[in-house]
Amino acid sequence: MRFFKLKTWIPAFAAVVSLMAVPAQAEAKIGVLDYGRLMEESPQGKVLLETLRNDAATKQREIQLQGQSLQGKRDKLGKDRATMSPDQISRAEKEVRDGERDLARRQQEIQDDFNAKRNEETSKLQRGLIEDVRAYAKLQNFDIVIAEGVIYSSPVLDMTSGLLKILQDRLAPRPAAAPAAAVSKR
Repeated sequence: MRFFKLKTWIPAFAAVVSLMAVPAQAEAKIGVLDYGRLMEESPQGKVLLETLRNDAATKQREIQLQGQSLQGKRDKLGKDRATMSPDQISRAEKEVRDGERDLARRQQEIQDDFNAKRNEETSKLQRGLIEDVRAYAKLQNFDIVIAEGVIYSSPVLDMTSGLLKILQDRLAPRPAAAPAAAVSKR
């Protein structure tokens, strides 16, 4: 008979323990972070994007100028071919071929440099933003922050806007201090 009573108490004890665990789980503060949005809309992300765009535009102008120069050489060869000697034609064709190779090589170098710089700077940005997320989560007493693989979350759990506001406020220019009062002469 005693064995039977112990058998009934074990499931009851397990049920009580599991019910006690539910309130502890309900009190956990969970934050969901849209990391892509954070990367794009953070002041640091905007600065990085603008810097990369400016660098790319400068290099693109360089390539366009080199391409225009090469096109000028092609046009000149086409116009003057009839009056040129075979040696001059051969040298001009070689110059155009060499220019095309140089242009293609330069385009590849620029693309490789751009990709390497973008990857390096994006990695730095990500490391900095992760530190900012951790600091924000600690400040706001989040128990867990979920960033990737979220299919749906309630807007109540989304912490992205709050973190963006703090990042923007921190990097916003401060108003200039009021001019000091004129010092009187003694």
